[in-house]
Amino acid sequence: MLVSERLKRLLKLVPGERRFGFYRFLPFFFVLGGAMEWFMINVRIGKETFYDVYRRKQSERQYEARMEKGE
Repeated sequence: MLVSERLKRLLKLVPGERRFGFYRFLPFFFVLGGAMEWFMINVRIGKETFYDVYRRKQSERQYEARMEKGE
């Protein structure tokens, strides 16, 4: 209960409760989504970014599909 009360008190500090209701948190989610996207594009873990892996897997799937079609 102590954590729940602290969380409620923290959420009440965000302005706009009467006018926007729950939607007052929407800008935080936009910023969080943008930060995640930037991280996935620009930050390398090892030698690859998330999109490097995504593009490689996508091209592998296309290659396998072409090979199955050609056989």
